[in-house]
Amino acid sequence: MAWLSLLLFLPWFCVMSALYWWFPRQPRHRLRTLFDGAALALALLLSIVGMHWGYATGATEADADSMWKQILAVLYAYGGFLAVMALALLLRPRVLRRP
Repeated sequence: MAWLSLLLFLPWFCVMSALYWWFPRQPRHRLRTLFDGAALALALLLSIVGMHWGYATGATEADADSMWKQILAVLYAYGGFLAVMALALLLRPRVLRRP
């Protein structure tokens, strides 16, 4: 059941990933393609880790509602994805600066 949060947020992750990949359009070279691909893969990986962590945290609360597991899983997954994307947006100009 922990994978439900990723399934529900996957369309939104795809939209945000496509916008990150396509803009700005120039410069587009091999280093940027590698950097963007690594950032998106790391964002998805951290989202999955956060999703399982949030689900496990919600499952340990004995007095919490059964929906709490799913809510925490979504919050952690979305937070992990956004954290990596924000960091990648800030680092991309510095990493891709040409001498």
